[in-house]
Amino acid sequence: MHTSKTRFAKTLRQNMTDAEHCLWKHLRGHRLDGIKFKRQQPIGPYIVDFVCFDARLVIEIDGGQHLESKTDHVRDTWLSEHGFRVLRFWNNEVLNETAAVLERIIESLPPLPNPSPARGEGLEKENEKTA
Repeated sequence: MHTSKTRFAKTLRQNMTDAEHCLWKHLRGHRLDGIKFKRQQPIGPYIVDFVCFDARLVIEIDGGQHLESKTDHVRDTWLSEHGFRVLRFWNNEVLNETAAVLERIIESLPPLPNPSPARGEGLEKENEKTA
C-alpha cells in the first residue's frame, strides 16, 4: 500500500522540470563517478529532488519561487539535523552550466569506501604468513 507521499513522489518523477531532466541524465544509472542517486525521494516530511543515501547528499534544483524561501531554510535545517548535506542549484545553472554543477556535486561527495576484494583475494598472502 502506497502512502500519499510516495504517490506524490511518483507524480513528481513523471513531471520533472527541464532542469531536473537535464541533471537526471547525468546522475541516473551510476553515471556520475559510479555513485547511486535516486530522484524525487521521500525523506522524513519532505520529498527531495535527488539524493545519494550512501553519501548522505541531497541535491535540490530551484526555480525563481525559491528566492529567499524561508521554507527552504527550514527544510535544509531539518535535513542537516538528520545527517544530510544539501546542495542547491538554480534551474539556469543546471541548464547552462551543467559541467560546473556536476563538478560541484563530485567535489561534495565524500570518499566512499573501496568495494570489498573479490572472493578469495588475499588468502594466499595469509596462508604464506602461517606457513
